[in-house]
Amino acid sequence: MGGWTTKRRLRRTSDRLRQLRTDLQVLDEQRPYVVDEADDLDLRALVSDAPFDRHEAREAAGHAAAMMRQRQHLLDQIARLEAQQDRLLDRLGGG
Repeated sequence: MGGWTTKRRLRRTSDRLRQLRTDLQVLDEQRPYVVDEADDLDLRALVSDAPFDRHEAREAAGHAAAMMRQRQHLLDQIARLEAQQDRLLDRLGGG
């Protein structure tokens, strides 16, 4: 693969990594609030024993779980792109 193509792929990989890291940072800033809300609604459902409160608690817990899955997905993508970036750097350096 030519040096120009490798540099172009490296630039695209670097840009994508930067975006994924930003997304992860935003998610990590929001996560404590979503988890706290889910915990509060769960406690309220236990105390009130009302069907609507149980439904709200399940929904909030689902949102928190989805956020954790999204976080793991971002971490997996970051790891994959970091490995790709390392391979491209090796190729660019002739190693």
